[in-house]
Amino acid sequence: MTAVPPVVKPVSQMRLAPGSTVSIQDVSWEEFESILQELGEKRSLRVAYSKSTLEIMVPLPEHEKSKDLMNELGK
Repeated sequence: MTAVPPVVKPVSQMRLAPGSTVSIQDVSWEEFESILQELGEKRSLRVAYSKSTLEIMVPLPEHEKSKDLMNELGK
């Protein structure tokens, strides 16, 4: 049996539907920090990391409206 190399693609190129969640196991802290840098500060994705598991969630549009409203009230 031949080994299949892992697929490596930048997280910023992932296209996820609103409301979807992806969990990736065996992610090092260094990889997590690199992913945060890649995504930047102005990301719409929610990113969490715990016990070597990275979770990426795309909020539903109705949740983004609340966030935008809160930003406007804070100005």
